Amino acid sequence: MDPYSAHMARDDDELAQEIRASEDEAADGATGAGAAGADATGAAPAAKVASPGKASARTPVPAWLKIGAVFVVLGVGVAVLLWGTEASDAFVYSKLVDEVLADPDRYRGRELRVEGQLQQGSIVFEAEPSCEHRFVLARSGRTLPVRFPRCVVPDTFRDDMAMDVVVQGQLQPDDTFLANEVIPRCPSKYEMRQRQESGEEMPHSAPPARQQT
Repeated sequence: MDPYSAHMARDDDELAQEIRASEDEAADGATGAGAAGADATGAAPAAKVASPGKASARTPVPAWLKIGAVFVVLGVGVAVLLWGTEASDAFVYSKLVDEVLADPDRYRGRELRVEGQLQQGSIVFEAEPSCEHRFVLARSGRTLPVRFPRCVVPDTFRDDMAMDVVVQGQLQPDDTFLANEVIPRCPSKYEMRQRQESGEEMPHSAPPARQQT
């Protein structure tokens, strides 16, 4: 090989080496950039982790607590309804005639129910100036005059036979009873049959109460 050709060959080898060196540096730079990008990507999710305070704020209310609150609201509503209406019979005193008259001041002015035996022949009906039935309940030697300002009474309310009667209303200052409800305690079918066999008239066949003129 002549000197000129040898010199050209060396130049080609040096150029090839420089090209390879440049490619290696470019490859190393790309690898470093990829690693840096991976580090940045890995750090990003850590910055988005929700704080404990925000996570606890979204905790759902337990089902038992919701159900309990509903029952409390319903209970309060029922209590208010019973307290504010006349349907609250559960709070009405229920006493016998002799119990009430033994301590009238204790029961006067309160809504209560009183039970006693209807005195035979005591029912009086006054049509004027307004409809009113008057009768007497008795028990253990004590008597309670009752006024019932209504035109109509139950069909079985008759005073020609022994009968227990319950009245609801209030005891007045003069120890009479102003009733707003009259409930006859009718005898059983067995008792009625026995009385019929002995010649007694049953309430439905008895004459009406006498009218006061």
